[in-house]
Amino acid sequence: MAGDAALLLEFGDAIEEGTNDDVQGLRRQVAAAGLRGVLGAVPGYATLLLEYDPAIWEPEGLLAAVAGLAAREDSAPARRRHVIPVCYGGEFGPDLEGVARSLGLREDAVIRQHGGRDYHIYCVGFSPGFPYCGALPPSLQLPRRDAPRTRVPAGAVAIAGLQTGVYPRETSGGWHLIGRTPLELFRWDRDDPVPYEPGDAVRFRAIGEAAFEELRERSRSGEDLLESSAF
Repeated sequence: MAGDAALLLEFGDAIEEGTNDDVQGLRRQVAAAGLRGVLGAVPGYATLLLEYDPAIWEPEGLLAAVAGLAAREDSAPARRRHVIPVCYGGEFGPDLEGVARSLGLREDAVIRQHGGRDYHIYCVGFSPGFPYCGALPPSLQLPRRDAPRTRVPAGAVAIAGLQTGVYPRETSGGWHLIGRTPLELFRWDRDDPVPYEPGDAVRFRAIGEAAFEELRERSRSGEDLLESSAF
């Protein structure tokens, strides 16, 4: 139970792609079933929060219904890979130098390792469109900043612990800022304000300052520049 109108289903206690795939599979099953009185299914790393109308469901009955759904075969859609351009370091990534020093790496090695792989999107929050992605290679893992920033600019690309992500909107934050994307990843004026979803993959591609300025202007004019493809 999670209050008097929600169930929290736990699939494990670790950040693992396979566990998260199970979470996403049940989320899809619940959405496809269209259960009357189920108001939401919110995925986490290894949990699924089911919000329901207590006038329609008792917790035990809902749990039994969901267990029946979990036993069905999940027709998972093709995953999508989203390539996000990033200008690393300098004013775009003010923590890159310190991150490299703490990890015993050159800055270009941090950039190369960060951009050289796909990252699984585990969930989307804490602000609109923020993708929690992982896992970082062990060579890039370090704790959050000791003192969070009160203002992190929109588009900031950051790392902390096992994870990396993008701040689509200006907000506070305690992760290490290593770069910035010129793309507006969260937009209210789109049918889908967030172009990716949990279960998709993200890959970061390094760009220079000139490309950053060009892409930022095109993105602000409403052009959709995110490279996305099934894989």
